[in-house]
Amino acid sequence: MSEVKGLLVMDVDSTLVQEEVIDLLGEEAGVGREVAEITERAMRGELDFRQALNERVATLKGLPDSIFEKVYARIHFNKGAKELVDELHSRGFKVGLVSGGFHETVDRLAKEAGIDYVKANHLEVIDGLLTGKIYGEIVTKDVKVAKLKDWAAENGLKLSQTIAMGDGANDLPMIKTAGIGIAFCAKPIVREQAPYEITEPNLYKVIQILDEVKTK
Repeated sequence: MSEVKGLLVMDVDSTLVQEEVIDLLGEEAGVGREVAEITERAMRGELDFRQALNERVATLKGLPDSIFEKVYARIHFNKGAKELVDELHSRGFKVGLVSGGFHETVDRLAKEAGIDYVKANHLEVIDGLLTGKIYGEIVTKDVKVAKLKDWAAENGLKLSQTIAMGDGANDLPMIKTAGIGIAFCAKPIVREQAPYEITEPNLYKVIQILDEVKTK
């Protein structure tokens, strides 16, 4: 096996993909506006993420699990997503996703884009219906940092060889921990504190930043 040269870990909603999947689920449940409002406040850092997530998931109680199929059809990769993953793989990088979203959609996105690692939340489903609860470990900002460190260690990488990218307050600790931290079309609090920034929705711009850092 060839030596792993680096690692990119990124957020999913509004980073890898254009949409916030929890908001799409909320729309399907008929509570789109209130769910989107909670999402927005959490992303700006005004609400505790865990509390905001539990509140939003509770509104989905009673939805059939066939909802994931409907929602998946409404998700779009951001421009340059697959090209970025292919280019990083060609350079010996691994790519991971850490998401406050859900395995039911994130696993499919990862498979479609050829991504190596995934950490997301699990929605509880009983008898084909969502219970409005999450089971297992909730992906908080601390878990995002932990996965960056775990996956780096697994590949014998230093943190200086890692890239982290996201758009919300929940991504900031991970962005600050990585060797290259990137705010992607991000909320003001993230743009202010991230070392690097991409302002247009084109993920391939990561390569530009990586090449610039390498030549410094």
